[in-house]
Amino acid sequence: PLPLGATKNQRSLVALDNVVDLIITCIDHPAAANEVFLVGDGQDLSTTELLKGVAAAMDKSSRLIPVPQSLLMFGATLLGKRAVAQRLLGSLQVDISKARDLLGWEPPVSVQEGLRRCFEPQSK
Repeated sequence: PLPLGATKNQRSLVALDNVVDLIITCIDHPAAANEVFLVGDGQDLSTTELLKGVAAAMDKSSRLIPVPQSLLMFGATLLGKRAVAQRLLGSLQVDISKARDLLGWEPPVSVQEGLRRCFEPQSK
């Protein structure tokens, strides 16, 4: 069980297929020349949602205890681990609107599909 069932942060993820798709789009699209783009899956998740998604992709149940973030930060501060807790509980998002607006790009792989692909057996 993890005490992260009440985490309300937002995290951007990116599937490898989405990175490759945006690179190919940039190679082919004239408006991409000399531009810098951020890439993501287009749906940000909280740590709670991410852990539930990973559990679902693994066909397991998620065992998350809803401990308030303020209590987790307090405990981490007492243990001298405030910076670690901030990295775990804080938000980290990227804005992919430039790629969407300038190139008309949409991520072809959803967050859920990307997580599922992480845990499917690989054939040799």
